[in-house]
Amino acid sequence: MSLLRSSLRASSRIASRASTRSPLALRSALSVRRFATEPPKAAEPAPEPTPKPEPPSSGSSGIIFAALAAALAAGGYYYYSTTSDASATKGPFVPTYEDYRKVYADIADALEDNDYDDGSFGPVLIRLAWHASGTYDVNTKTGGSNGATMRFDPEASHGANAGLKAARDRLEPIHAKYPWISYGDLWTLGGVCAVQEMGGPTIPWRPGREDADAAACTPDGRLPDAAQGSDHIRNIFYRMGFNDQEIVALVGAHALGRCHTDRSGFDGPWTFAPTYMTNDFYKLLLDEKWHWRKWNGPKQYEDDKTKSLMMLPADMALVKDKSFKKYVEKYAKDNDAFFADFSKAFATLLELGVPFKTEEKWSFPASSA
Repeated sequence: MSLLRSSLRASSRIASRASTRSPLALRSALSVRRFATEPPKAAEPAPEPTPKPEPPSSGSSGIIFAALAAALAAGGYYYYSTTSDASATKGPFVPTYEDYRKVYADIADALEDNDYDDGSFGPVLIRLAWHASGTYDVNTKTGGSNGATMRFDPEASHGANAGLKAARDRLEPIHAKYPWISYGDLWTLGGVCAVQEMGGPTIPWRPGREDADAAACTPDGRLPDAAQGSDHIRNIFYRMGFNDQEIVALVGAHALGRCHTDRSGFDGPWTFAPTYMTNDFYKLLLDEKWHWRKWNGPKQYEDDKTKSLMMLPADMALVKDKSFKKYVEKYAKDNDAFFADFSKAFATLLELGVPFKTEEKWSFPASSA
């Protein structure tokens, strides 16, 4: 604006000089013409009266208006150029660590619900993150959390994903609040948040997943079948690129949550504290006595003492297989070792097949920390 005022003052001075000089220039021109064309006279005529100053001619008015217009244009250009530069430098929105921390906090606030299962959506959010990521095939480089294709059929209707609509719906208001986050990033961050808020280890995480359409859906059969044994378990996890130690560490997530007859067909929790993460899954697997449950559902085990806990055939395979069992024993004795290995394996699972553009990983403090 200071530039605009300076331009206006300068224009006024130019116009003023133009208006005062025009009458003098006119008189001089008339005198010269008379001297050159009129014949000599006998006597000098009486002096002509000095003409009154004429108002500025249309030409001088044009100068004034032109100067004013130039000043306004200069000021307008200055304002436009400065504001345009500011807009240009702002650029598109790029979420920061703080933006994702707010998403994490909102997920944490959405976990507790006394009307759902054991009072928490945490276990089902872990299952959502797990199943969205566990479709990865290291050979074909397809599947994984990049794409979030469980939003579409047929993948949403795969048997292994039964009941996960509850988890997706729980996160939908958060996606509406933060529409810039991809579903793949939201679901995996939800799994990270659930693990940490339920007493588990810190899971390093980074954004970068991009959503895809239904054409990228993976075929059925890529997720573990709980009714199978060790050969099936290895086939599923080796296809993702995991080894035996990582397999046993990841299955430790069964310390959380429970099975439902209207989803997997199985029924019951694995531990006595299904909303708090510990190494109890391994301890119970080794220390308790288990027998086949007598009921009309699929084959599963129940504990001899309370008959309130269950184990799946795939769980029991971990103690029947020598290679698997040594890691079960390790984690049953050392909760810290379990947490360390689970954190690494789970972070790897969530990143399978994702073309990240940054190497930096973030850690978000648990709200209870």
